[in-house]
Amino acid sequence: MNCIAVDDEPLALELLADNIAKIPFLNLIATCRNPFEAMEVLNNEQVDLIFMDIQMPGLTGVQFLQSTSISPLVIFITAYEKYALEGYSLNVVDYLLKPVAFDRFLKAVNKAYDLFNLKNKNNAAITSPPDYLFINSEYNLVKVNLGDILYVEGLKDYVKIFISKQERPILSRMNIKAIEEKLPTGKFIRVHKSFIISTNKIDSIRKNRIRIGEAEIPLSDNFKDELMKYIHPDKS
Repeated sequence: MNCIAVDDEPLALELLADNIAKIPFLNLIATCRNPFEAMEVLNNEQVDLIFMDIQMPGLTGVQFLQSTSISPLVIFITAYEKYALEGYSLNVVDYLLKPVAFDRFLKAVNKAYDLFNLKNKNNAAITSPPDYLFINSEYNLVKVNLGDILYVEGLKDYVKIFISKQERPILSRMNIKAIEEKLPTGKFIRVHKSFIISTNKIDSIRKNRIRIGEAEIPLSDNFKDELMKYIHPDKS
């Protein structure tokens, strides 16, 4: 986790940096004497966690959090217990009173690390598309792993999905445009009005034929330029 420490007292900042250095998963990228320095770092670096004093001249830690739209995790470290309730209302990870024992510091850091990992896990689940499709075939919903698809052939209102290490293709009642919209762009590409191929399953291309295993797929002139862009992206 990339972190910064913010405190107007040099000794407190030094002690905080020493504690951070003892934690293997923390990477201290900056120490700041005031919130204004912290804001400059936040605008230029990826910061996952802030250790922040509250009572500082010019702008308190609470005011700083209230004024910024950037939202890394925050642990308050202060000598003033009266700010605890206000700090928790801002959804800070923890509130530590100076002087901070290392075991209490470690407990707060582990809590922040758990929240950091949970946030990243949730983001990955949201942003990562599934690597499979469910296809209606012969009155069943069949799970098809995208990595197993060799190519797809369209036959009017049906498609045949050819799968590696499987002799019979999966037959589904849909047109080729419908399945093209389901397949991830870049990994699959239309090469003919009736064929979609997996780009990483291509064995060779010769003139207007694409070889995938034992199969030869026709390559239409209308789709050739698009295929070449994927094969030679530096020449597009």
